Amino acid sequence: MSRHRLARNARGSTARGSVRSRAAFPVLAAVAAVVFLAVWVAMDFPPLSSGGSDAKSRSGDPGWSATPVTPAAPSPPASASPSPSPSVDPDQVLSEQLAPILKATTASLSVAVLDVEDGDGADYGVRAGTTYDTASVVKVDILAALLLKAQDQGRVLTAQEKTYATSMIQVSDNASADALWQAIGGADGLDAANKRLGLTATTGGSGALWGLTQSTAADQLALLSAVFGDDSDSPLGSGSRTYIQGLMGGVAADQDWGVSAAGAATGLKNGWLARSATGLWDINSIGRIVADGHGYLVAVLSSGSVSKEAGISLVEKAAKTAVAVSASGDSA
Repeated sequence: MSRHRLARNARGSTARGSVRSRAAFPVLAAVAAVVFLAVWVAMDFPPLSSGGSDAKSRSGDPGWSATPVTPAAPSPPASASPSPSPSVDPDQVLSEQLAPILKATTASLSVAVLDVEDGDGADYGVRAGTTYDTASVVKVDILAALLLKAQDQGRVLTAQEKTYATSMIQVSDNASADALWQAIGGADGLDAANKRLGLTATTGGSGALWGLTQSTAADQLALLSAVFGDDSDSPLGSGSRTYIQGLMGGVAADQDWGVSAAGAATGLKNGWLARSATGLWDINSIGRIVADGHGYLVAVLSSGSVSKEAGISLVEKAAKTAVAVSASGDSA
């Protein structure tokens, strides 16, 4: 091959290489541009824009800045809740509510109430050493003592004892009370039973004078709790409690007064006694009532009323007041 042909071949090769190089350049430039943009986005740099632009970042915040964002200061802690107001003393409230009632009479009172559902209660006039004649409300206590004695002996009441008990509770027959007072052993038998029943300020009347047994409304409430409570609260068995409740639920219509003025009575026993020395009356009432769907045990003992009627009115006002105070405490 001549030198001229070799030269043409060389020039041809050089030209073809130059053409291939020029053809590859745009492709490399495009690849570089794509890589550059990918890096830019990955580093979260601000969008490319013309000078002086106020374009905003993808997040919607003002234009990108290298200055780190300062977290918002935490909100100050909420102020502490106000301290709850001191709880109201139900005994004090009862005392205040009874004040105008007592101001209108020369008689004195001992009052106690207990909500059988939540165990809340209040009392008034329950002071150490201050007791009241029970009059016939002691008949419930006499029957409870008789039933405890029968339980201890492993027996039920005799037919005669049941006859006495029915007359003693439902029509307040005194002769029946005399017979059962002797059956329990008089004051000693009553006092022994009361220790078991939870009465701590009650003393049986001397001799045959069961009506002069001394007690307080708080003790009468303890007696009612033993009668209307459950097995865990009472030494009286279920049968004994049901028996007393049944008799107290069927008192004579003319004796349906007293604490029953505060609600529907499911158990009731009243007592009344004119004192020969003064001509003044002891009027008492104990029982279980239901008011506005709530069960309450209520006991009111009083002395010094000028008449039986005046004493009944006083006892009924006191019972209504006691139940109202207890009910207001339930809804507070």
